[in-house]
Amino acid sequence: MRMYLLSDNVDTLTGMRMSGVDGVVLHEEQELRDKLKTLLDDEDIAVIMITSTLVNMISETIYDLKLRRSKPLIIEIPDRHGNGRTKDSITKYVKDAIGVDMS
Repeated sequence: MRMYLLSDNVDTLTGMRMSGVDGVVLHEEQELRDKLKTLLDDEDIAVIMITSTLVNMISETIYDLKLRRSKPLIIEIPDRHGNGRTKDSITKYVKDAIGVDMS
C-alpha cells in the first residue's frame, strides 16, 4: 500500500518526496480530476494527500469521495503557506457525514 500526494506547488512535493511519498504537481482542474480518477482506480494506493488549494478546486468531489468511499483515505494538507480553514473543513465533513453541526 502506498501514499500519493496531489500538490499545487513544488515545495510541498519536494518535502514529501524526501520522506518517500510519490506525487505530482497540478494546476488545472481537469488534470486534477483525471489524476484523481487514476489514483482511485489504483488498488495499491491507500492514502491520497491533497493540498488545500487543490481541494478548493474540486471541494464537492472531494467531500463526496470522503463520505462514500472507504478506500483510499483522502487527507487534506495545508500548503506551504498554511491554511486557516482546517477547522471548517473538519466541521463540514462531520456535518455531512452524520448530520451534526459542530459550530
